[in-house]
Amino acid sequence: MQIQDLPYPDPGVPDARSGPRFLWWLFRNQLGGQLKSLVWGLLHFAAVSALPFCVGLAVQAVVDRSGDRLALAGVLMVLCGAGSALGDTFLHRTAVTNWITAAARVQQLLARKTAVLGSALTQRVAAGEVVAVSTGDVEKIGWFVEAVSRFTAAAVTVVLVCVALVVYQPALGVVVLVGLPVVALAVLPLLPRATRRADVQREKAGRATELASDTVAGLRVLRGIGGEELFLDRYRSASQEVRHAAVRSARMWSLISAIQVLLPGLLLISVVLHGVSLARDGRIGVGELVTVYSSVMILTYPLRHFEEIAMAYSFSRPSAKRAARVLALERATDTAGSRAAETPTGDLCDPATGLLAPAGRLTAVVCGDPDAAGRLAERLGGHPSQEGTSAQLGGVPLDELPLRSARTAVLVQDKDPVLLSGTLRELLDVPASGAVRAEEALAAAQCGDVLAALAQGSVGAEDPMDARITERGRSLSGGQRQRLALARSLVTDPEALVLDEPTSAVDSHTEARIAEGVRRLRQGRTTVVLTSSPLLLDRADRIVFLDDGAVAAVGVHRELLGTEPRYRAVVTRETDEESAARPGGEPAVDGPETVTETTGTEKTGTEKTGTEKTGTEKTPPEKTMPGATVPHEAVPGGDVPHRAGPGADVPRKTGPKQTVPGAAVREEAAHDGVLGDDDVLHRLEEIEETA
Repeated sequence: MQIQDLPYPDPGVPDARSGPRFLWWLFRNQLGGQLKSLVWGLLHFAAVSALPFCVGLAVQAVVDRSGDRLALAGVLMVLCGAGSALGDTFLHRTAVTNWITAAARVQQLLARKTAVLGSALTQRVAAGEVVAVSTGDVEKIGWFVEAVSRFTAAAVTVVLVCVALVVYQPALGVVVLVGLPVVALAVLPLLPRATRRADVQREKAGRATELASDTVAGLRVLRGIGGEELFLDRYRSASQEVRHAAVRSARMWSLISAIQVLLPGLLLISVVLHGVSLARDGRIGVGELVTVYSSVMILTYPLRHFEEIAMAYSFSRPSAKRAARVLALERATDTAGSRAAETPTGDLCDPATGLLAPAGRLTAVVCGDPDAAGRLAERLGGHPSQEGTSAQLGGVPLDELPLRSARTAVLVQDKDPVLLSGTLRELLDVPASGAVRAEEALAAAQCGDVLAALAQGSVGAEDPMDARITERGRSLSGGQRQRLALARSLVTDPEALVLDEPTSAVDSHTEARIAEGVRRLRQGRTTVVLTSSPLLLDRADRIVFLDDGAVAAVGVHRELLGTEPRYRAVVTRETDEESAARPGGEPAVDGPETVTETTGTEKTGTEKTGTEKTGTEKTPPEKTMPGATVPHEAVPGGDVPHRAGPGADVPRKTGPKQTVPGAAVREEAAHDGVLGDDDVLHRLEEIEETA
């Protein structure tokens, strides 16, 4: 495999049982490149090691005054120089190729595993660890693969030179033959300790990377709650731990390096002293002494690769262990499926909870537990991260379909959708039916102000569709990111669309228009919205209320408000004390009422789009509802902080008290102690307006 042939058509199935097994599997799959590198490495080291013999031959020729042998030595030295240069050039080329191709193979494996696992990956492994594996760990693994061929060539060269010295000059060759293994193996007792220290350093560095990644991802939230300094202190502490671990590891490796310099030097001194003694006795010639001396000196070069392979393995083993841990993760279901690929149609149902979403209808699901709602949304999409009863579309279990077919049939947009960097046109260039144009989806999701903001922030982009979106859409507000993600889901136009809290960061005015836009654009298609927003619930064809993991009530919004206290408590964020304060625990039922509101145009019904209200009404006394969103000034098209879950206590600022027409009527109703259905609706509208 050459670099220009990347990526691999199929990176293979890795042996992820352990870090060493994964490295061995990677080496076997790079065998062709390793053999090429070994051949060029042998040529390079052999040419370098042959130079001392040429030098010794030249010295002896001068001593013997032989011009022919001196010329021959010169020719041999030229050939050795050329061979060394050629071998070193192609050794570097092939070794780097092995490194890049091995790293690319690991990255492809990680990318494939990420695509297969989807959201289940970050539920099992921290996002920071995934980042560490796909960046720094990949480089360490590639370094080991690169160093293996060089080490093998160096080891073979050392053995051949020792044998040649014994044959050439046995008296000195034996000394070298005994001394070199001692030099090469003297550091082995230190390697386990050095490896442990390197493992500790890598683990601490991985934790610091995870902390940094998670901090950056939640920086907006940290700023909102004033937790920047806390996390900064945590990262500072983790960084200092990494520094201390790196210093301890460097001390051990510096000791190993010092031994690798000291012992060859002692061996060289021993060879020189013994050789001088033999030369004085006339047992060896000057040229032979120079040859043996030069050979021992040259051998320190390949011996350095013994230290390199030890360091490469020590640093790559924990990296390979982390990569193997990620690659060993599997989905709870078989992604290949047991049925043929198809796109079923019909009702979407979840046998685990009894939820049924009729085909072609807009169904809203209200669940008091946000985590349970997230699990339900994942289950409705098929192939969830946890084992359980499969959701069905048209009677076909989605878990039995191939993963691609299940994703084509049912699209799930979770609470925190991710926007990839690129242009808006690229963001909306997703697999789609073609029935919904990008402009229609953007209009339904109320993205007009988002387009204007993107166009203003992108220099040279005349068309808003060519405006660039930064990484994860960090330059946009939470509501703007939600609306772009919703538009992307609407463009796809799947058979069934599941939206989990799609407007939790959007103000009430925009939310009402989004509800109408989604209802209009998804006419005749199955849509499931998991939400507790009254504005979305009021526009749903059918509402399913889940309590304790099962369907507790089915109906429409106004009906459930009057008949189901648990539903009303979730939707209104009503406390137990407020519910108990009502006579009989149930609201009295009043007659239908009409409210007219004006904001330049008049509307009837219970929808609020302004501040002026006329009509006859009964409303409860003004209260701050526990769990309501943080009060702020609502601006059409603006965004709001994410709503807190039911019953949550949210810090809030109290603004100046406003006088609302009809306040006297509300006070009178409060003294009567009676709240009707419309009173509850008005309370919901006031909560939405404060948001």
